[in-house]
Amino acid sequence: MSAAYLAKLNPNQRRAVEHGVGCGAAAGGPLLVIAGAGSGKTNALAHRVAHLIVNGVDPRRVLLLTFSRRAASEMTRRVERIAIEAMGAKAAAMIEALTWAGTFHAIGARLLRDYAHVIGVDPAFTIHDREDSADLMNLVRHELGFSKTQSRFPTKGTCLAIYSRAVNAEAPLSDVLGAVYPWCAGWEAELRELFASYVVAKQRQNVLDYDDLLLYWAQMVAEPKLAEEIGSAFDHVFVDEYQDTNRLQASILLALKPDGHGLTVVGDDAQSIYSFRAATVRNILDFPGQFQPPAEIVTLAQNYRSTQPILAAANSVIGLAAERFAKTLWSERRSADRPELVTVRDEIEQARYVVEKVLENREAGGALKAQAVLFRASHHSGPIEVELTRRNIPFMKFGGLKFLDAAHVKDLLAVLRWAQNPRDRVVGFRVVQLLAGVGPSTAAKALDEVAAAGGAFDALAAFKPPARALEDWPAFVDLLMRLHGDKAGWPAEIEAIRRWYEPHLDRLHEDAIVRQGDLLQLEQIAAGYPSRERFLTELTLDPPDATSDEAGAPLRDEDYLILSTIHSAKGQEWTSVFVLNVVDGCIPSDLGTGASAEIEEERRLLYVAMTRAKDRLCLVTPQRFFTHGQSPQGDRHVYASRTRFLPAGILGAFEIRAWPAAAKPQDGRAERTPRIQIDIGARMRGMWR
Repeated sequence: MSAAYLAKLNPNQRRAVEHGVGCGAAAGGPLLVIAGAGSGKTNALAHRVAHLIVNGVDPRRVLLLTFSRRAASEMTRRVERIAIEAMGAKAAAMIEALTWAGTFHAIGARLLRDYAHVIGVDPAFTIHDREDSADLMNLVRHELGFSKTQSRFPTKGTCLAIYSRAVNAEAPLSDVLGAVYPWCAGWEAELRELFASYVVAKQRQNVLDYDDLLLYWAQMVAEPKLAEEIGSAFDHVFVDEYQDTNRLQASILLALKPDGHGLTVVGDDAQSIYSFRAATVRNILDFPGQFQPPAEIVTLAQNYRSTQPILAAANSVIGLAAERFAKTLWSERRSADRPELVTVRDEIEQARYVVEKVLENREAGGALKAQAVLFRASHHSGPIEVELTRRNIPFMKFGGLKFLDAAHVKDLLAVLRWAQNPRDRVVGFRVVQLLAGVGPSTAAKALDEVAAAGGAFDALAAFKPPARALEDWPAFVDLLMRLHGDKAGWPAEIEAIRRWYEPHLDRLHEDAIVRQGDLLQLEQIAAGYPSRERFLTELTLDPPDATSDEAGAPLRDEDYLILSTIHSAKGQEWTSVFVLNVVDGCIPSDLGTGASAEIEEERRLLYVAMTRAKDRLCLVTPQRFFTHGQSPQGDRHVYASRTRFLPAGILGAFEIRAWPAAAKPQDGRAERTPRIQIDIGARMRGMWR
């Protein structure tokens, strides 16, 4: 069979694609692909999957793990296009069989349902999102009396974060408290009691949280026979963005493929920037040595995104890293323009400078959407948002509410989830209080009635609600009974809930019309799923963005500037990129300058920001920052130093400028501002004569 579909790959991409093909049952040894920024990583991975299928690998025995549902869908589409090029029409049936592609959490949920009878889990479990998990944590916290302690006990969100960190990092609670939450270390005994009770509460209500989907999976494959059974079901396991995995995910992979045969991981240690989610760069750095013989390493260094001067500057920054896989990004895209390192007086001047350059680029034919302003922390964009608003320039800021964080969407989904699992007290508590006149006390009593009836909603028919809820109560109970009995049918259930909820939406929210659009969109999304269970699972694990939570102005313009944190910008690219506040205290963050590992991650953040640029890159360094807590007319400020990640030895990779540039006379000496003398006192006296 012709391999013409591989002709466009560069030599190293092709080496990664062809690794182990034709090895039969052995499937080839472990493979680590170090894919530099813009090096065609997704293209190479898709070609490898397709190449295996073309050469006879059963697509039903391929597991593809990604970090978003969107990435899994895009990968599957690419594999299909490549396979069709190689195999023709019959490739479609093969790709339809590539069903084990998704996020770690989604695949974990699927395996837990498949093996529920073996591991003692009710397969009808529902999945709590972060907010629901925090609410349940808070209920347990309150029941244990920790909300009434003499000194302040950690909040529900902090408790959940500590729990999640310990689980995902596979670290003792004492270590997590000491390293990340030292102010909570005095509560270690109480937190252990809280977490134990939280686990019991989840099991009693038949719910799992995000972390459980990995934790239960890891516990499942810790049993050698189960690990062998699940691992043997897949000839090939692929993991994208391996630098973003945590220790728990690495444990799962090693349990599935302890000898590494058929295991391919792809990532870039230089782009490991998510330690706050318990991701660890050690997973990718230590991967080769975890097998005997060690994993083969293929490095993709040819960059298809950026010009060579931009890559030279980025290479110089990451080249100073304490530990990394050696690679030097290079590009065939030549340019005479080096990245700019621009010094400005303060954040206000920084905003003015960036906006002027953005408008210059637009006048030269560049769209606003092709330009991005990146920053380390969300609040760093404040001055530029003011400047853009003042000059009527539309912009979109990335980061913010997800679709499921919007109250009205959570309300509708809570009804659906409670119908799916009547034992889920957290969502039930929310649902009952949607009715006018129903408060926490009444809601708790109603839930007790349902629990006493073994999860039957019939018990609510005899329940006497407050007077204000009497009129709405029968329709409410009827809806729940129809949903629980699957009488409405899928996906008509969503429409039934929406129609019931709309009168309450008008009562609860002033902008009900805008929110109705989200609910209609939710109906359309639901129609793409085969069942309620699948819909609830996947939507909870990987929610789309909200519409009503977006800024209004950009949606009315066909073009708008992109503002984004560096974390949110990972994986994106723009023609022109401006990076704000490239000074110590911002990059690296003053909160990230403790351990050397934190410093190294901050260096990688700057590298990620720089490698988002295709043609033009500008790093901006304000000289001073105004201190907080003063009046708008105040002038208290601190001076900042250029980031330590740009030492003098690498400044030759940049075009260094100051803005605004000082005007110079023809003799080359700096021009002095002419001295003007004004007798203000005389003017003031003259006002009254």
